[in-house]
Amino acid sequence: MVNQLEILEAEALKLTAGERAAFAQILLASLDEDVEIEEAWAIETERRIADIESGSTQVIPIADALAQVRAALN
Repeated sequence: MVNQLEILEAEALKLTAGERAAFAQILLASLDEDVEIEEAWAIETERRIADIESGSTQVIPIADALAQVRAALN
């Protein structure tokens, strides 16, 4: 017997790649129901961008950051 999830999966796989991507975004968004957390992250993101733009925070290339982490772990 085929369950509802298997039916939905089979139907979703019939969609185009773009349609599947849009459907996936809808499904993922439905899991994010905590508006307060989303708002807090938006505020934090804006704060971090402002810090970078004002020069109060130094940014480093990802390769350098990873090298520092690897060195600290050794």
